[in-house]
Amino acid sequence: MPQIAFHFNAPDKLDYTCRFIRKALRHDAQVTVVAPMERLRQLSAKLWKFAGHEFLAHAVQGEDAQLFALAPVVLVEDATTSHHHDVLMNLSAEMPAGYESFSKVVEVVSSFDDMDRAQARSRWRCYQSAGHAIERFDLVLKEA
Repeated sequence: MPQIAFHFNAPDKLDYTCRFIRKALRHDAQVTVVAPMERLRQLSAKLWKFAGHEFLAHAVQGEDAQLFALAPVVLVEDATTSHHHDVLMNLSAEMPAGYESFSKVVEVVSSFDDMDRAQARSRWRCYQSAGHAIERFDLVLKEA
């Protein structure tokens, strides 16, 4: 059963995702990010902007298949298409199909978007009803 963690109060979900990915890669974890394609492309653009020594190697589903097979970070619309099973970061509104095959699921929740927060509460209830213990990380308290 995967470890489920909600990271609340992210002022910018994509910036926080980039920082989380950087940290995960330092610990040799492979990361799958699931989101709608428009958001994945925005995230990919941010990941490309890291300096050379901090470059975050990644691939977007549907692009170069060979690169996708080798990348430690994959950006997908459907988590079941990922060949990684370490960390799943969910940036979509729904609970991701196939999340059960990952060791850890990270839900990133906005600090200001009421719709995003309501959707997160719904996902929280779904994980709870599936029997998962949930870790809660308040990013505002973490920075204090």
